[in-house]
Amino acid sequence: MKIFIKNMVCNRCISAVSKIFEDAGIDVAQIRLGEVELKSEISEEVLNNIEENLINTGFERIKDSSQQLIEKIKNLIITKIGSLDIAENFVLSEFLSANLHKDYSLISKTFSQTENVTLEQFFILQKIEKVKELLLYNEFTLTEISAKLGYKSVQHLSAQFRYSTGFSPTEFKKLKTNNRKALDLI
Repeated sequence: MKIFIKNMVCNRCISAVSKIFEDAGIDVAQIRLGEVELKSEISEEVLNNIEENLINTGFERIKDSSQQLIEKIKNLIITKIGSLDIAENFVLSEFLSANLHKDYSLISKTFSQTENVTLEQFFILQKIEKVKELLLYNEFTLTEISAKLGYKSVQHLSAQFRYSTGFSPTEFKKLKTNNRKALDLI
């Protein structure tokens, strides 16, 4: 039995969801971002209890197949950006089609209709949040950040950053305030 879960965006989310299932005494075969595979079926009553605990922890069970696809897309994008290994010639459509084994036009249409933002815009917003994080941690130069996130140049990153935030990366860094958004709220 598979259960799909919304708002799982990191390894801490996996730990939190794992604890919910563990506390309920449910044998889990595998937990991945957005998905829990159980070793056996569970009753509707137990499932309702799990759903309540998920909601109380900031997660949500996904029942609709298009919503499951959306979560898989989001998790793929967030994981790819988090890897800090995006090639300059990275093509989002090819990446998603290859990983989801679906035609990109279906993926894109489903995402845009449900989320009211295009996949490309979502991808850019996620990258901008990662840039904010990296700027605040001061681990990498802007040139290094640009290379790790697949920008063709620092100027391209800066222009996209300014368009999204209203600040240049340098101005943002000088603010010394945490204007970041939670990844699951983008």
